[in-house]
Amino acid sequence: MVFFLVVILILSSCQSENQQQGARLTSTATLLLADEPRNATLTPFQPATANPTGTSLPTDTNTPSLTSSKTATASYTASTTSSPTITPTPLDEVNIEGIKGRWAAYNLDCEARSAVDWAAYFGVKIDEIEFFNALPRSDDPELGFVGDVNAPWGSIPPQAYGVHAKPVARLLRDYGLGAKAVRNITWDRVRAEISQGRPVIAWVVGRVGRGTPVAYTTSSGALRTVARFEHTVIVTGYDQLEVTLLDGYWIYTRNVQDFLASWSVLENMAVLWDVNLE
Repeated sequence: MVFFLVVILILSSCQSENQQQGARLTSTATLLLADEPRNATLTPFQPATANPTGTSLPTDTNTPSLTSSKTATASYTASTTSSPTITPTPLDEVNIEGIKGRWAAYNLDCEARSAVDWAAYFGVKIDEIEFFNALPRSDDPELGFVGDVNAPWGSIPPQAYGVHAKPVARLLRDYGLGAKAVRNITWDRVRAEISQGRPVIAWVVGRVGRGTPVAYTTSSGALRTVARFEHTVIVTGYDQLEVTLLDGYWIYTRNVQDFLASWSVLENMAVLWDVNLE
């Protein structure tokens, strides 16, 4: 009897141990199955091809391409280069050939002499006396010639004086020349004109000497700047130190600073070739 009880206890113990082991196996298997999805996500994701061969990605039309940007720049450069208002870069040293002068016919007609010499350089021949007689007469040098052309040099209006740039340029245009009267322009602008082969008529004092501006009121009440020994020369060349001038029959040079001082007395007044009329 006791023997059978011992056998039953042994069998019960083995069965209990087997059941516990099976439970541990089942639990382990469950954990392994539960881990599989997490392990699977560790595998790198391989997406489908987003840009198949032969298909282009869409272009952002708000972003200009490099090519279109260069084209716009080139177009802008071309338009500004051809614009007559653009002043070219002056050269360091220039001398215009082929421009000649003659003695003035009267005491005070230097403006007419400079004008016809300037016109001849551009291919238009004008008689000096004819040109002078065609200038209007006025007590205002901005409107016409002031005083007696045969009077002594050195007075200011309303005495015998001369004429400023505007009437000279206006009359030159009547002869078909592209002339433009200017005031308060820079030396660089004059140098740029000379660099392009275009001489410039400049209003100075004496034979390019020192002078003093004088305020003058015309009979109509207009206020003008005048100067004793008002005179015109044609700028035909320059370098770093000197300016080359045609003064009637004479050709001579002056120091750049001396020329600028003399030219400034009458407010850097000049007649240029007007490229707008080309």
